[in-house]
Amino acid sequence: MKMTKVVPFAMSALLIGGAVVAPTASANEGEAVVTNATDNNEQNPQVQSIFIKITGTIENVEKRKDSTYYTVKEDENTNVFVVNDDTLVYDNTGKEVKLQKGDKVTAFTYANKPMLMIYPPQYNPEVIIVETKEIGTVEVDFFNKELVNTDNTLKLNVGKETELLSLSGKKVKAEDLAEQHLLVFYTIATMSIPAQTPPSKVVVLDTIAQEPGETDPSKAAVQEIINNDFYEVEGTKMVPLRLIAEELGFKVESTGKGAIISKGALSYTITRGQKEYGYNKALRYFKVAPALLEPTKTYVPVEFVEELMK
Repeated sequence: MKMTKVVPFAMSALLIGGAVVAPTASANEGEAVVTNATDNNEQNPQVQSIFIKITGTIENVEKRKDSTYYTVKEDENTNVFVVNDDTLVYDNTGKEVKLQKGDKVTAFTYANKPMLMIYPPQYNPEVIIVETKEIGTVEVDFFNKELVNTDNTLKLNVGKETELLSLSGKKVKAEDLAEQHLLVFYTIATMSIPAQTPPSKVVVLDTIAQEPGETDPSKAAVQEIINNDFYEVEGTKMVPLRLIAEELGFKVESTGKGAIISKGALSYTITRGQKEYGYNKALRYFKVAPALLEPTKTYVPVEFVEELMK
């Protein structure tokens, strides 16, 4: 394999942004519930939850280097929640809280996110809710253009009193909620189908498209990484995976032979020395296989960065 370290000399116009595309619902594991289906009528389409829901009581807390591991039990079931600074933790009324031993919790994680094949199962939840005695209901789901969730059980009527937030801190408007994965807090709902509610708080879990003329600081930072840290292998520019993925807001988990990177409904499984890589439950291919070109740093073709930024 021919490999050349190249001295950077010019900015590239390679990277362009793209709109967030809502993924389709995927098959579930664990306690995800299949709704809108009947056992006896195969003609009715099945609506499968996008999020797995895991409940239990925290029985053990173990702090490690970059994350805290919470062992959660419910009856005979044991699960481990791996929590870091990116994990959203609220109580059922919408207040940000800290997890503690003895808390009764409900975790939500994307159903199509890769899992380590170990026991007890380990999850990296997007959201953890601490159940309290206060009145408050939580919904985590994909909401369509009419702000109705995937199983047609809840419609949002967003008003002036609804607090709107995003993970990036970007200001959110009511129209930004359409076709997004949302964390919703509410207290009352109508007895209709779907039930309708004026939510007290909504958190957008996806990236919100920029307004015309806005610049994305993360893209500028990624371009700077590319300009200063790359190799050429067989005519392909190779760039550092972890540095760029984390700059773009992805979680990066080492597998020993590569990495699993994920954000929202997207997940990629990359193995050094292999041109094929996993995209959710499909396979895609690199022109040049990822490689450990410097100690502890996996490099991938620069074209992959364009995919991450779509």
